[in-house]
Amino acid sequence: MAATSQHGAGSHRRSALDGGLLLFRVDGVPVLLAPSWWLGSLVVVVLYAPLVGRLLPGASMATSWLLSAAFAILLGLSVLAHELGHCLVALRLGIPVRRLRLFLLGGVSEVARTPRKPGQEGLVAAAGPIVSLALGAFCAVLMLAVPSGGSAWLLVAECAVANFAVGVFNLLPGLPLDGGRMLRAGVWAITGKRAKGTRAAVVGGGLVAFGLMVWALWGLAAGSEDRWLRLGVCVVTAWFVAMGASGELAAESRRSWPEGLTLAQLIRPVLQLPAESPVADALAASAGRGVVLVRADGVAAGLLDETAAQRLASESPLSPAELAAEPIRAETVLLASEPGEEIAERVRETPAWQFLVVDDEGRPAGVLRREDLRAAMSGHLPG
Repeated sequence: MAATSQHGAGSHRRSALDGGLLLFRVDGVPVLLAPSWWLGSLVVVVLYAPLVGRLLPGASMATSWLLSAAFAILLGLSVLAHELGHCLVALRLGIPVRRLRLFLLGGVSEVARTPRKPGQEGLVAAAGPIVSLALGAFCAVLMLAVPSGGSAWLLVAECAVANFAVGVFNLLPGLPLDGGRMLRAGVWAITGKRAKGTRAAVVGGGLVAFGLMVWALWGLAAGSEDRWLRLGVCVVTAWFVAMGASGELAAESRRSWPEGLTLAQLIRPVLQLPAESPVADALAASAGRGVVLVRADGVAAGLLDETAAQRLASESPLSPAELAAEPIRAETVLLASEPGEEIAERVRETPAWQFLVVDDEGRPAGVLRREDLRAAMSGHLPG
């Protein structure tokens, strides 16, 4: 199992190194091994060892266990190569990647923001399966050069199977798999609506999860040699797909910009005051408005933080309002002409409670508060 995912402001507040052992970095992106990977690999070893004995008649128990462990490691390396494909393409397209993580029977490349165009989504999604299938084809050709029937041949065959399995499975058209992201990109490109693509791919994810369980139960009923390995992998994978599809649908509902909503309906009027104004006066003037505090040299000191201003005014009402200013950073400045969905995502990604909105010439047009956007996205316009 492999996938890409998007993370917002909450994820930025957590360390990118949380949740796993740091293996190395790729272009500054940490590659982590989650504790659950060991559990998944142990399951693969236990379930695969009996199958090795049937593939290599006469193999000792030690050989069966060693080849099973090798298969688990090769599966992990296959997933790693797959995720590196996603990661490197995303970085080349200018999409930041927070981290790459291997976990229970799978992996994920956590991109820091949603691709802006369907073409970008499609390219990032396709990169992983392309890498996996290319490696699988290489190993399949290599099998022709290795004497068949021995341990070395089985190792190469395992590598081919692992990469083909990762590549083909991830091409299934359901979220959170790569095929689901490619389906979403296609529907998005045709309709111009990312949300429609997400809904189509979520339905695909449900069908994939259902199909996995049918395949596992079929193996049990037919007495397939790999029935227990198939059952274990399919149950975990179906759960992963179902939970991932549900998460994608929830994330899309938070991201989608309501039809007919304009930024002008959300922003509050902006008032410019001298930074040395008494904080009590600035607080009184801020009712229902955003306040930009400007120093004598014309440089903005920041936006008035009402909570900090109330605290300061209760202790020292004549203190300069600049002491209760929230700095204006590049990430807290929004263009009024930006598409609504991009504004919503910028707000989600940035740990701030208010944002300065400027027109195309850089002039303040208003202040957007996180609470107002959240209310509008849930269908309740601020009064």
